Amino acid sequence: MFDTITKVAGQVVESALSIVGVRTVEEPHYIPRELTETVQIREYGPRIAAETTVTGEKQSALSTGFRRLAGYIFGGNHRDAEIAMTAPVDQASTAGEDIAMTAPVAQTGGADGNWTVRFYMPSKWSMETLPAPDDEQVRLVKVPAETVAVLRFTGDRGPKAIADRTTELLKALSDNGIEPAGEPTAWFYDPPWTLPFVRRNEVAVAI
Repeated sequence: MFDTITKVAGQVVESALSIVGVRTVEEPHYIPRELTETVQIREYGPRIAAETTVTGEKQSALSTGFRRLAGYIFGGNHRDAEIAMTAPVDQASTAGEDIAMTAPVAQTGGADGNWTVRFYMPSKWSMETLPAPDDEQVRLVKVPAETVAVLRFTGDRGPKAIADRTTELLKALSDNGIEPAGEPTAWFYDPPWTLPFVRRNEVAVAI
């Protein structure tokens, strides 16, 4: 009982802190170097992600994908994990262990209107120890080591803002003679209720 109260209290505090952009979730490790004043080159090691593909308008697809993946870490898996708290989207108990939410939430898409949304799994988990999703639309994938170019920004993260920042990122790469090696991705580090001016958003592309 005490552990449950402590966990819920901790989640309430984390939710409050997230309003002003204080992040307590794990982020994938990377080695950075600066390309320009606004663009950073990062080397990421291998990671594991839970992902789902949604068809539709970009913002709606992000919301739908987010709910599916949150369902997985909140207990929608083959170990019948209990949901400790429905909000905020933070963590769920799985056979005595927590599958925590990490940052960023990633979204990629193409001209066909299909959008892939990813939650990166905490580093302590492996493909062998993660429970299988109950939802067939959620899958666990290995993300290989990669080098990406990243542009960070705050504020609006709607489709136009993402498009404008992506154009800025690709121009910076072109000006420095660097060719993209994949489709641009949008990364979101904060929940919707975070104050816009302290949100951490990024656009990234493999190089």
